[in-house]
Formats: sequence, structure tokens, C-alpha cells
Amino acid sequence: MKSSLFVALIAALQGAAGVALAAAAAHLEANPLLGTASQFLTLHAAAGLGLAALLRAMPSFWLAAAAFSLQAGTTLFSADLAARVYFAGKLFPFAAPIGGGLTILSWLWLALWAALAIWRANSTETPRER
Repeated sequence: MKSSLFVALIAALQGAAGVALAAAAAHLEANPLLGTASQFLTLHAAAGLGLAALLRAMPSFWLAAAAFSLQAGTTLFSADLAARVYFAGKLFPFAAPIGGGLTILSWLWLALWAALAIWRANSTETPRER
């Protein structure tokens, strides 16, 4: 249950950061990188809240790990884009590709977890339940 609350906390912070970056992009710095970072954060904040609810209903170490990985990748990717605008440089070399790659792998990890959960549910059903 604690992992679902941490996922929700991170998602809420990502949502707040996403809205703040959208406001900055609209009012302070008209840079498309801020728009991209904002979209990534707000989209994945919603996904994080969904994953928090799923974790609460179906506690799983692997689901929690995938959720945290997704949040870490999204945060790293978005932070690197914002750093390019505000600090005129990257967080560190390859931060955005690492964050983006981790985000993609996390989505695939979630798909695998869901497929295995479906398979396990189907394999434990009796023929009559199917």
C-alpha cells in the first residue's frame, strides 16, 4: 500500500511541474522544449495516478518497480529538456535519451506485467469460469 502512495505522490509532483512548465512556456520562455517537457509530465502524472490505483487494487513488486521506473524516466527526460532551456546545457550527457529510453522500456514492462497477469488469471480459472 505504501508504494501506491509514493507513486501517487510522485505523480502529483509531476502534474504540478507539468502545469508550471506549461505556464512558463506560455508566459516566460516560448520554447518548444518546455512544451514537450510539460506534456510528458502531465501525461505521465495521469498514468502515475492510474498505476497508483492499480497498485492499491493489485499489490505487486514488479508493478511498483515498473511504475517507479516510468516516473523516473519521465522525470529525467523532462528535467533535461527544462535544463536545456533554463541552464543552457544538459543535466548530464545523454540524460534525455536515457530518460526517454527508460520511459519506453517501462511502458513495455507494464505491458508484459499486464499480459502475465492476464495469463495467470486465465490459467487459474476453471473451464466453467471461462
